[in-house]
Parts: sequence; structure tokens; C-alpha cells
Amino acid sequence: MAEVLGLGITHYPMLAAKDPFMANLMKMVLKDPDIPAERKDPANWSALAQEEWSDDQGTAAAGRHRKALLSGLSTCREALDEFKPDVVIVWGDDQYENFREEVIPSFCILAYPDTEIDPFGVLQVMSLPNAWNLPDGQSFVMRGDQAFAKKVAKDVLANGVDVAYSYEPRPNIHHFPHAFANTQIFLDFENVGRKFPYPIVPMAVNCYGEHVIARRGGIAPFSEILKGEDLDPPGPSPKRCFEFGQAVGKSLRDSDKRVALVASASWSHAFLNDKDWHLRPDTEADRALYDSMVAGDFDDWTSKTVTDIVAAGQHEMLNWFCLLGAVKELGLTLDWSEFVETEVLNSNKTFAIYR
Repeated sequence: MAEVLGLGITHYPMLAAKDPFMANLMKMVLKDPDIPAERKDPANWSALAQEEWSDDQGTAAAGRHRKALLSGLSTCREALDEFKPDVVIVWGDDQYENFREEVIPSFCILAYPDTEIDPFGVLQVMSLPNAWNLPDGQSFVMRGDQAFAKKVAKDVLANGVDVAYSYEPRPNIHHFPHAFANTQIFLDFENVGRKFPYPIVPMAVNCYGEHVIARRGGIAPFSEILKGEDLDPPGPSPKRCFEFGQAVGKSLRDSDKRVALVASASWSHAFLNDKDWHLRPDTEADRALYDSMVAGDFDDWTSKTVTDIVAAGQHEMLNWFCLLGAVKELGLTLDWSEFVETEVLNSNKTFAIYR
């Protein structure tokens, strides 16, 4: 049986930018003319939101948020290096990057060889400088393990979960899916540009479901939302994501490798939380699931529906459902976790280590 380590982290794109730009998503939302003015008035925000926004539009709060996120990432990287994995499996979402109108698989194992990736594609789309002052067009290599990926895909299919597989990215892809690219650079934050020592097998999850094409994996203005969107079919259910994780866990029982499993995602996203006008994440929903995670209450997690997840803006948390499925299957236990709360920096972030 494989030896397995479980990690939960964030791939928050704005962490790759400088502090003055970290609240740019909030600044974009505040320009939406269809959001009621009283909702956009900071005087009507929560105490935490007012503290974070302050008189510098979130810049000082960004520095504090960065410190907390880098601390969580450092703790996870230390655990990874201590474990010395042969391969790292990463569950991440594809936000209209690799998969588009041609096909949207519920799950897809990216059985890629070593692949050149552009880690700053999202920042370039937003015309933002990166935190390391590296030149645009910078590329790094993501090492792959194609034979292992194919073996896991075969096993998952045999275990009753229909998973797609891919041997190469879509032609003319604008940038490599940032859920995976950012996972590599964030776990190697202090050494970006050097060779990351562990091969990665990305497992793409259609977290955005009904919004993946409709909103192109991003922010929709309320002018479009209020008039009625042409939504896509839903993504996989939380329970099915949990079962996908279980199927991967079953595959690892027959492996002789040391495998690190990573759920890469922030939790509720403000720009997906329509009921709160994209002004804050659904912290209450996040806290409830965090408490259940700490308590090991997997039944509470698998009782959630697609509607529950979408209503809370927790789309990307489906990656964590995959991790917890594997955790349950393999009997791993929570060794450490941290919940990082924010109101104006788009999303709450959670870190976790399972052993």
C-alpha cells in the first residue's frame, strides 16, 4: 500500500500579485452599476470588512492576509518535504482555461509528460505585475508522471467512477490552468523559478458547473445575472466528488509509491456569492463545513447538494470533497488545519494536513 499525505491549500491568484492589487476583485465589483448603492457603501459593511478596506482600499489588509497565507503554505511545504513524495496528485478546477466549449468533463486526469507552464497567465490577463518581479512570459516546467497517471485512471474507472483522461493540453491554450500552476509556485513560493522537485499529476474537476461557460469561469456583471443567464448543466455533485476521491484512494492501496494528495482551492468566493452581491464570501457556510471537517463529520459534507454549493459560492470546494473522500478511504486523520477569514479579499482560505 502506498504511504499517503493529504494537504489542503489555496491557489488564490491575487497572492501572486503585489499587495496594492490584492483587493482588485472588490474594486471591480464596486464599479458594477447594478449593485445597490447602499450595499456598496463601506459604512454599511461588517466591522471586519470596514477594517480591511480602511482608507487604503485593502492594501494593508493584503499584507496581513499574505503573511497568513504564506505561513499556511510554508507549513504545508514543510510537511511535503518531510514526507518526500514520489508524486503529488492535485485536485484543481479548470476555469475556462484548458476545457472550453469543445468539451467539459466532470473529472479529467491530466496524464501529461513534463510540461512547460506559464504561471502568471491570470495576472497578465489583468495586466498586473507579479510579486517576484519576474518578466512576463516566464515559464516553468511542471514535471509529470504519465505512467502513474494512466494507472490511476484505469483503477478509478474499474472502481466505478467515469473519469476522462488527457495526454496533452488543448491547442493554443491561453495559459495553463492556474489551479495547478499556482499550486506548484505557491508550494515553492520562496524558490519560484527553480526546479520544483516533485512530479505532479493534475486532476481537473468541473467545479464551476452551470457557470463554467456561462460566465467563462469568472465574474459576471449583475446586468447579465438579473436578466437571466443561459446556464450550463451542473457540475458533479459533492457526493460524487467524494466518491471520486475514494476511488483514487482505492487505487493507491495497490501502489508502492509515496503519494501526496492536494486539494487546491479557496473556499467561498465573493464573486460567486450572488445572494450577497459579490461583496463578501459566505463565511457562515464556510465555517459550518470547516467545523464538520475538524470533527471528521464526512456525512455532513456528503449531504451537501450542488444547489447548496453554488448558492454559497463554494464552487471550488469540490476539490476538497475529492480530498476528503480519499482521506476517509485511506483512514487518514487531520493533523493540523487553519481557517483564514476575509471579507474584502474575495475568499476565505483553509489549510490542512492529513496523515
